[in-house]
Amino acid sequence: MPETTFIRIFAQISDIMKRILTIIMSLLSFFGLRAADFRSVDVSTFAKQLQQDSTFLLDVRTEKEYEEGHLKGSVCIDVTQANFLAKAEKQLPKDKTIALYCRSGRRSKKAAELLANAGYRVVELSIGFLGWQSCGMPIE
Repeated sequence: MPETTFIRIFAQISDIMKRILTIIMSLLSFFGLRAADFRSVDVSTFAKQLQQDSTFLLDVRTEKEYEEGHLKGSVCIDVTQANFLAKAEKQLPKDKTIALYCRSGRRSKKAAELLANAGYRVVELSIGFLGWQSCGMPIE
């Protein structure tokens, strides 16, 4: 096989692969399948974030858990409810950073992913409400 034929075939295969990759990336973006962009932070960093006027505090635990104790000024939207994202989009400001937490950090990561994929800036308390409490931080 002459060298020029090989180079031409290789160039065609390369072009086809680029087109396939472009199509795949477009589909992933269209269906919202992208990496969520949020920060998981420790108690100290979370507390500093709460001092910013540009922060909205969200508790993603159940209403019962919220009533048993929560961070002052937080709003409760239960991430385990099917309508979590719809409720969040009605209540949360897009122009503020959403600082959120759950009991231990598991549900808050799910909520952070959902909200980040919906276009919110999100900071998530990595060790949750229990970690906040164990560090002696204030609750209501």
